[in-house]
Amino acid sequence: MTSIVIPAHNEGRVIGRLLDALLADSPSSGPDIVVVCNGCTDDTARVAAARGDRVRVVEIPTPSKHTALRVGDEHARGFPRLYVDADVVVGAADVRALTGALDADPALLAAAPGRDVPPTGCAWPVRAYYRVWQRLPAVREGLFGRGVIAVTEEGHERIAALPPLMADDLAASLAFGPGERRVVEAARVVVRPPRTWSDLIRRKVRAATSSAEFERFQAGREAGPGAAPSARTGTSDLRALLRADPELLPAVVVFAVAALAARRGARRAIRDQDFSTWLRDESSRQ
Repeated sequence: MTSIVIPAHNEGRVIGRLLDALLADSPSSGPDIVVVCNGCTDDTARVAAARGDRVRVVEIPTPSKHTALRVGDEHARGFPRLYVDADVVVGAADVRALTGALDADPALLAAAPGRDVPPTGCAWPVRAYYRVWQRLPAVREGLFGRGVIAVTEEGHERIAALPPLMADDLAASLAFGPGERRVVEAARVVVRPPRTWSDLIRRKVRAATSSAEFERFQAGREAGPGAAPSARTGTSDLRALLRADPELLPAVVVFAVAALAARRGARRAIRDQDFSTWLRDESSRQ
């Protein structure tokens, strides 16, 4: 049986749309859906429980995504297993496409859906930023930044061994080699971007902080053959985009400004080794 684990911290405004999409056009026998409400002070648990017996709700007092994922594992019933963020939207047909890809290729350990980032209601600098971000090779090919990852039982063993990291989806993506992971474009997930520039910067400060934590984790591991995998964007990536499409220049400038602002904003957290403060933008949850 396919299991879906959804960690949710104060997601009462948005979790209903995800659960409705997962439950629509899916048999009453599955998939197995577990919502782990972690440290919630809103009505997340009530909203999830209102979807009926097909959704099992587990409540824990600790506001920790990593803990919620492990608790979800304790309650989940089968594989392939999907981990889904509560603020995205992915449907039952998309789940079937992901699990079908894993079942069809024994070498494949992890898969994620293609990403749709609707720009409606976003300020123009935010739209410009995502025009660039979505074209970056690491963003196109990696499993991170999608809010959904599906794994086999063997793939689960690999990500379950990872320590608690803020950049959990990045770490999970880079835990698999190119032949072990796949973006399944036939499956789609809707990831709503922040609407305002300030919320975008909050999100990017979090990304910069979590990337620094992940790089420290990599540096502390025993050195293996070859360079450590990375998803960092370099100036060469931006130059390549401009060579392919010179009209992207204004958007690339916006992207660079956002990256610099995020780096400055993350300095204090990195200096203080504060890798637990979660800067969440609320505009994408409206």
